[in-house]
Amino acid sequence: MAAYKETRGLAVLGSTGSIGTQALEVVDAHPDRLRVVALTAQRNVDLLEEQARRYRPPLVCMAEGEAAEELARRLRGTGVEVAAGPEGLLEAAAYPLADTVLNAIVGSAGLPPTLAALGAGKRLALANKESMVAGGELVLSALRNGGELIPVDSEHGAVFHCLRGEDPGDVEAIVLTASGGPFYGRSRAELAEVTVEDALAHPTWSMGKKITVDSATLMNKGLEVIEAHFLFGVPYERIKVLAHPQSVVHSLVEFRDGSLAAQLSVPDMRLPIALALSYPERWGPPFRRTDLAELGRLTFGEVDRETFGCLELAYRAGKRGGTATAVLNAANEVAVEAFLRGRVGFLDIERIIGETLEAHVPKPVRSLDDVLAVEEWARAKASYLVDGEET
Repeated sequence: MAAYKETRGLAVLGSTGSIGTQALEVVDAHPDRLRVVALTAQRNVDLLEEQARRYRPPLVCMAEGEAAEELARRLRGTGVEVAAGPEGLLEAAAYPLADTVLNAIVGSAGLPPTLAALGAGKRLALANKESMVAGGELVLSALRNGGELIPVDSEHGAVFHCLRGEDPGDVEAIVLTASGGPFYGRSRAELAEVTVEDALAHPTWSMGKKITVDSATLMNKGLEVIEAHFLFGVPYERIKVLAHPQSVVHSLVEFRDGSLAAQLSVPDMRLPIALALSYPERWGPPFRRTDLAELGRLTFGEVDRETFGCLELAYRAGKRGGTATAVLNAANEVAVEAFLRGRVGFLDIERIIGETLEAHVPKPVRSLDDVLAVEEWARAKASYLVDGEET
């Protein structure tokens, strides 16, 4: 007799973005295991309407009010409820029919839904690293009261799975790998001349614009270092970053006996998404197989933290602790948006973050209001720096 296969209710927060659309490809590959019960998006009405008509979730949400009104008009008579705004996101995150909540929202706006999902006792598949960077202590506190967190980032997913069955006390170090983005090996003089189009031309991964620029500055790796610190309880001094241009080894764990464990696969985000949604099972067949003979060789090298100063800023903020990492993240979001709009140069991203951090005195994070207040201050400070003015 065939084994019973449980179907899991899935809420996808940020379903029209890169991670969200790839998550729905995982749903398409496993329709007997996953059932979409809620979808949310920021402003892409056309795509969310298409997804709602295809997957028929009981609940959808648009973060922007006018977009929600337009979506509600289009979905009238379908039986799909349309929620709006921050309250709608929280409703989707804690939706009773959802067993798993995939948080693929971009930026620290993902923190309140993360806390709502864990507060409702959900399994949270976390692709929003800013939740941990801006409010890591709050997320850990929520986890102590219920819920479960499975990381989706390829690097943290790799570490999570390397640690299955291992004693955390045996971990000597975590090694996060970095593709280096499109500018690996370049000098600061060369970085001063790069364009938005150059920064968006990632050599191995297909991602959204903000995270692609973060990858080019190596801030993405810096945010991942902070995320790894909170997720795995390892001090910053024992979290290393290695350049690995092929993006096949997603991360490594070094144990105290000197042995290393790693997870390898061709760069395809559908695998870490599927691992998070299927845990503790493994569902096949794979989207792509990894042919080691075809790959030929895998290379590793040190990361130049002087040239790519955003990584060093992330380590510095993490070691300062408290509200410093929320300030780092908020300043980065402002600076990257300004770069994408052509208002500042590539190296100005690092300058704006560094000067914002320098002006901040960290305080303990005790509540979501603490995070929101310091983010507001950091965004204002960074915005002034974008405009060339001092506060």
